[in-house]
Amino acid sequence: MIFLLAFVVIVVLAVSAAVVFIPWARITGKVPKGDRFNWWLPIGAAIGSLILFLPTIIYSGDNDMLYIIIAPFICLIFLVVALLYAIRKKKQYCLAALSMLVVYGAVSWGLLKNSSALYSSTQWLFDSKAYKAKILAQPATTDGTLKHIEWDQSGFVAVGVTDEYLVFDPSDSLSVAAKSHSSGKFKGIPCEVPRVRRLESHYYTVLFYTNADWEHCN
Repeated sequence: MIFLLAFVVIVVLAVSAAVVFIPWARITGKVPKGDRFNWWLPIGAAIGSLILFLPTIIYSGDNDMLYIIIAPFICLIFLVVALLYAIRKKKQYCLAALSMLVVYGAVSWGLLKNSSALYSSTQWLFDSKAYKAKILAQPATTDGTLKHIEWDQSGFVAVGVTDEYLVFDPSDSLSVAAKSHSSGKFKGIPCEVPRVRRLESHYYTVLFYTNADWEHCN
């Protein structure tokens, strides 16, 4: 319920900013009169993308569904605006509206592509002390596996669940895999994994393949 309310507030703010921005800019002289390219439009699109998607990434890391639902709608709005300017023979304003589409697509796609890294970095920045205490409190393993706790989980049971673990690696043996972004079977991890990411020395996040976890490998 809290997340839904926050989402609604963000959308309302983003839409309100888009509606109010152009009249305010024209009154204050930020929007040039006549048919000239308006750089404030693509700048506003970039800021709007950050306002819309960044809080969701920081809160949950799961930005895919929001992007799928919202992105086509916003792109359609930009296309309609560009069409209206084209009908009014405002060539430069039409180009500016199309540039909003390009900028929005680039920024939002970049956030989507790096959502996992942004989420992990933010989560570690604010909660690393608690995670470290929890993982270090575990007894030493006798089978050579590394100490670990669940870090994140995504997906649905119907389509498959993907687990990610926080791993304590005192020898930093996973550093090579993290630097090279390589997948494979690594010492101390029971399954083959597609990705290892370094948070800081001795601490790594390890992503498992869908429908696999620490006790069950595909």
